[in-house]
Amino acid sequence: MSVAAEEMSDVPALLQDEPMARHTSWRVGGPADLFFKPSGVDELASFLATLAGDVPVHFIGLGSNLLVRDGGIRGAVVCTSALPKDVTQLDDERVRAAAGLSCTTLARRCLRWKLGPAAFLAGIPGTVGGALAMNAGAFGGETWDNVESVTTIDRSGAVHTRPRAQFSSGYRNVSGPEDEWFLDATFRFEAEDAAGTSTLRAMLRKRSDTQPLGRPSAGSVFRNPPGNFAGRLIEQAGLKGARVGGAEVSGKHANFIINTGSATAADIEHLIEQLRSEVAQRTGVALELEVHVLGEHAGETG
Repeated sequence: MSVAAEEMSDVPALLQDEPMARHTSWRVGGPADLFFKPSGVDELASFLATLAGDVPVHFIGLGSNLLVRDGGIRGAVVCTSALPKDVTQLDDERVRAAAGLSCTTLARRCLRWKLGPAAFLAGIPGTVGGALAMNAGAFGGETWDNVESVTTIDRSGAVHTRPRAQFSSGYRNVSGPEDEWFLDATFRFEAEDAAGTSTLRAMLRKRSDTQPLGRPSAGSVFRNPPGNFAGRLIEQAGLKGARVGGAEVSGKHANFIINTGSATAADIEHLIEQLRSEVAQRTGVALELEVHVLGEHAGETG
């Protein structure tokens, strides 16, 4: 392990050389030098304050938009899935949601409180924190369209409340203060009418009908290019069902790559590059990744 952690051996919920395949929806990935799963913000703050300043830190939630390479991750991975998943209605238009809360749960709770339009969140297969980090979207809606403010934590363990104005967001992209990670967000929605229930059900049904749910995947692999859809371009290139090792382009949705059971991260990455290359050759469109790639290839020393 490249990170010295002897002085942190008594930190609760801290693991060394933890296989990331246990923590990603693709079920692949080599070991993280340090893997920390705090149960509260105070515990997280203490860990960050103790961590050496030169140790890289990576935050993950459900690991649903993440490809970890087979060589693993140098530094520390903080998994937020055990943090409190609070969601609170603040008034007739606002709700505060913790970063570890699933987006689908937030959508359902907003429906109960008649806050909307929030149904699009049910199409995002990750947590609020992950959605904030990448401005995740579905069914025409984007996370940051409704953000009023966020709470973050920095490398020293200090907690900050920051207004929406301190961040800029675009399609699957967010920028703001460096070396800070989201703890929660306050969203502002308009009053929702009775149609919200049917809208949410329709979106969940569409997701089930068009996506390979229940198979190990990471959601949409590529961003949709302007005026088109990545899945459509891949399908038009005749690449549905294409395979590299245990990685396969879904026959249900061409912008999904599934782990058939034996895939390595290298298989998935090679298939990604094959799709990008062939779509570019046939259409002239350069597909951009939506999933995040972390870590080292097997055999790299870091």
